[in-house]
Amino acid sequence: MFILKRFIFPLISVLFLSGCFNEDKNTSEKREKDAVDVLARQAEVIATDLEIPWNINKQDNTFYMSQRPGYVIKVDGNSGSKTVQNVEVTKKVLHSGEGGLLGFILAPDFDTSQEAIAYHTYRQDGAVYNRIIVLKLQDNTWTERRTILEGIPGGSIHNGGRIKIGYDGKLFATAGDAGNPENAQNIQSLAGKILRMELDGTVPSDNPFTNSYVYSYGHRNPQGLAWDDAGNFYSSEHGLQAHDEINLIEPGKNYGWPVMEGDEQAPDMVSPLFHSGNVTWAPSGIAIKENKIYVANLRGESILVFNLTDKTVNPFFENAGRMRDVLIEDDALYTITNNRDGRGTPREGDDKLFKLPLEE
Repeated sequence: MFILKRFIFPLISVLFLSGCFNEDKNTSEKREKDAVDVLARQAEVIATDLEIPWNINKQDNTFYMSQRPGYVIKVDGNSGSKTVQNVEVTKKVLHSGEGGLLGFILAPDFDTSQEAIAYHTYRQDGAVYNRIIVLKLQDNTWTERRTILEGIPGGSIHNGGRIKIGYDGKLFATAGDAGNPENAQNIQSLAGKILRMELDGTVPSDNPFTNSYVYSYGHRNPQGLAWDDAGNFYSSEHGLQAHDEINLIEPGKNYGWPVMEGDEQAPDMVSPLFHSGNVTWAPSGIAIKENKIYVANLRGESILVFNLTDKTVNPFFENAGRMRDVLIEDDALYTITNNRDGRGTPREGDDKLFKLPLEE
């Protein structure tokens, strides 16, 4: 267990740092410079020195975050202290390329069951796949209890990996095309899809395709899932050359990849609700509050806000590096960097867990 100081980034031109009295001058000056560089907003650093965190969970004031190499870090939100929790699975986590321990959510009855659901990459018979499993926590170790779904095509890129439980109590999962675009249009393949299943791994009787986990298809690498208060379902997705997307997801619909992207249209295919044009976002986790979608962007190194009412996009938080996930609770937004993923530029203390106010 490591005890970390918690500190505030006052992200305004007049900077005030507190809680850093034990740090040397160089470290203080560097943090001051970093703070000035970030978009004007108060940002509290809750934890540092994470290792490619992928998914944020918050239970009371305790955070549980999957780390892509294959373990979980527990963070006390009051003290910032960290506990490394091992993950024991029947098929070894393959941390290669974009694969690894990706989606990770606490079970709805976590308080009593101590269970979570995880999505991870693995290798079998020379091929790469992804699987969804149930883990149980005991003595700071998460141990596999049962398989929900496996055999989802994987690869060094485009593994998807986001999992969420919807308003209907079903489990949804994003599956990328695994670097093979033709997978996305093949209904018989689980790749390039948004999948829907019961928590026990069976296929819901009301899925759009009989005896199939496929909920929507024609996706390249969907990375974010969220619902608004009206129950509308949204996903973020990586485009080929920019043209990153926010999609309104409906059962059985075809979202076009690789036939079309951006403003292109094709018969029986759905165009995105919004796309980034010639700017690359590489969007990952999303969260919704008051008709606004908050989007964590990797290549775009920011959190952007897409207004569902007027379809405008505005910056919320930037210059902290690659952003992987967002979580909203009450009037606060939590986010994590991914600067140690091999594509970013790590800074001192990366990767970090931030807390930001939703309003100035």
